[in-house]
Amino acid sequence: MNERDLLKNFIDDLIQEVIVTSDNKESGEFRINEFTRLASKYIIDAGEIDDINVCYYKSRGMMVNGYNFSQDENCLDLFVTIFNQQNLPVSITKTQAENAFRLAEGALKKALTGYHTSIEESTEAYDMFQRIYELRNQLTHVRIYLLTDGIVNAENIIADSMEDISIALHVWDINRIYRFESSGRKMETIEIDFEQDFGTTIPCLSMVDPDSDYQGYLAVIPGKVLAEVYEKYGPRLLEHNVRSFLQVRGNVNKGIRKTILEEPHRFFAYNNGISATADAIEFADNPLGKISIRKVRNLQIVNGGQTTASLYHTAKKDKAALKNIYVQAKLSVIPADQIDEIVPLISRYANSQNKVSDADFYANDPFHISIEELSRTTWAPAVEGTNKQTQWFYERARGQYFDAKGREGTPARKRQFEIRYPNAQKFTKTDLAKYENTWMQLPHQVSLGAQKNFNHFSIWLKEQGKIEVNNKYFEHLLARAILFKQTERIVASLNFGGYRANIVTYTLAWLSLHTSQRIDFDQIWKKQNISEELQEAIKVISVQVHRIIINPPNAKNITEWCKRKECWETVCNEKITLNQAFHQELLKHGHCTFNKLGNDTEGPEEHNFEEITIISEISAQNWFSLAKWAKETNNLNAQQRILVASIGNTLSHGHPLNLKQMDQGRKILELAKALGFNPEENNKTSWKSFHIETHEPKTELSNQLLNKITDEKLIDEEKNDKYPAIQNCADFSRDAMFEAMKTILLLNGKMSRSDAIRTTAKFLKENGAINFERLREDGPIWKGLKSTINSGIRRNVLEGDINHIWVK
Repeated sequence: MNERDLLKNFIDDLIQEVIVTSDNKESGEFRINEFTRLASKYIIDAGEIDDINVCYYKSRGMMVNGYNFSQDENCLDLFVTIFNQQNLPVSITKTQAENAFRLAEGALKKALTGYHTSIEESTEAYDMFQRIYELRNQLTHVRIYLLTDGIVNAENIIADSMEDISIALHVWDINRIYRFESSGRKMETIEIDFEQDFGTTIPCLSMVDPDSDYQGYLAVIPGKVLAEVYEKYGPRLLEHNVRSFLQVRGNVNKGIRKTILEEPHRFFAYNNGISATADAIEFADNPLGKISIRKVRNLQIVNGGQTTASLYHTAKKDKAALKNIYVQAKLSVIPADQIDEIVPLISRYANSQNKVSDADFYANDPFHISIEELSRTTWAPAVEGTNKQTQWFYERARGQYFDAKGREGTPARKRQFEIRYPNAQKFTKTDLAKYENTWMQLPHQVSLGAQKNFNHFSIWLKEQGKIEVNNKYFEHLLARAILFKQTERIVASLNFGGYRANIVTYTLAWLSLHTSQRIDFDQIWKKQNISEELQEAIKVISVQVHRIIINPPNAKNITEWCKRKECWETVCNEKITLNQAFHQELLKHGHCTFNKLGNDTEGPEEHNFEEITIISEISAQNWFSLAKWAKETNNLNAQQRILVASIGNTLSHGHPLNLKQMDQGRKILELAKALGFNPEENNKTSWKSFHIETHEPKTELSNQLLNKITDEKLIDEEKNDKYPAIQNCADFSRDAMFEAMKTILLLNGKMSRSDAIRTTAKFLKENGAINFERLREDGPIWKGLKSTINSGIRRNVLEGDINHIWVK
């Protein structure tokens, strides 16, 4: 197949996706808006922009299809779209392209003069124009993007000049989108020619080791040159910087700004400089033999993004000349085939002083890989009235769906692919983050936009440690996707006139909170749809949500209001009455959304001290009630259940909780309440019945161990102090070790063998039964617990396969 045919197929697929997506939402959503949304995703993946708010507005001399502000709100991106919806690409003349840019520039100029006061306040366009006006004295740079499914035959289109604001014009036509998509690269190549573009070369020292897999250089870059490079390439230079999404407003930046303005001659001494990577480098000719960099390809600033941005913004906003400012730079030149492996690690270690430095915002996280694998092997149940099963396609990296379909070869096989993986059942990593953060009651984060919300979700995911992604989680995830998509359809049918995305996420977050997450996801997955009762409930909730978000306090900007936690607090406190039929279909207890396998060993967060210490005032009975509820409902993971029982046991013996116990207990109690736990309701049960079932008579020593996680009084047994805490593994009996292992499995259910061993060893250590500094697989404790598993299987008490173990 030649290049022309490949381009035509790409256009066919893209237009079909526009049609299917817009029609599926039954929203009356303009197809031009859906094209703008889809096309902008390629620019986001290319690293040119952070996000987009699709917002169509057209009036005399003006047209805008979307906008977005940078994190520091100094840069505005405007989008204007020409969508022809033709399978054979239409040629866009220079005049047409210039007219489109002039319309966007016209909208910008109107916005800066207060145009928002002349349009309807309850529209998304009002928010856009109002926000531009509010930031009129802060904006230093505007980028206008022309998006089109045609081919633009024009070069050197000149932007109108504006005082104090620089304007750059960018064209993303169907040719450029296709080239980016088919190139297999994560971002477009950045070619910097210092000599040609900035009239200088960069002196450096070589630190090259001939045996190394990379080349190292120490360089000194003029501040003015670094600022100009940032002006030209912007956030694309920070694609691999794990902190690039954070706002550039902290004390560090204020300090940098002060140095630039007041002591520029000391900038080199005060500033730590930057760390950067590239995949190719070219040196200038120097008759004296000194090394000087002339060209660099795919420059990435992996540490020092704040320094770079501060130089640029101070030069623009404060008119700083940047004279006599020089920045030290450590440059690592890495082969292109190792970029994805090494650069994120350099970024992570270079930013190790920051709490979120381990957040890897790329799609090769094990969590996303597991979701992708399940999406290729899990079949969805046939929809009622048919016997045809389909699959949901997780697009872990942009273009996977298109590539997989293209590999099918013949048109007939491509049609079969589309039947197996309907376009409407494709979802991306930003979609996943949207579904999950909504259900975790974070609609204000979802309202920040797809990319920023994904960044927040990625940080949260990293902080959780290892997340178990199994079939049940995957099915429930897709049930939440179905719930989200159906809510989009319902909200669109109510014709609110705008803010659909905000209404949808806030509606479902309210539903999650006020039902204690007791929606039956198993039924949604089974039917691939939501019930009529749930549909009616969503209608009722969305009407009230719409009323709240379009009436922000103090006449605030609605779009900005939806991004604030105060907006969520207002919505979640709203009392909404739903019919009895809906309540009857709710589960008794909520689903545990994530099963965390990692150990939560972080210390207390910076909360109000009273908020933490009030945990110690909760009775031991409530904690035992929570442990019983968690066991019965399979909510919370093993480590959390053990911690809950340990807190109850500590309080029941009159001992105080330490600060870490109080902080972790608060987190677990908040999670349990969200999942449906009600302390008052659960306290009505008989406490004598709370015990851990075992299948064999227990030794006195194992009874003592079990009593460390369940209160003796609750199981009506006398306390046995005959056996003191044992301090080494050699003296620790096999029976006691077996009972401890069995207890962990009864609390947690099926576990991997290694996780069962680690959790049991950690529990025994924390309760003073054994002592070790580091659990080694070749050590006596590991071997002893492994032998215990084998013994349990032989005694027909435990069951297991090659990887997992559980109580029979």
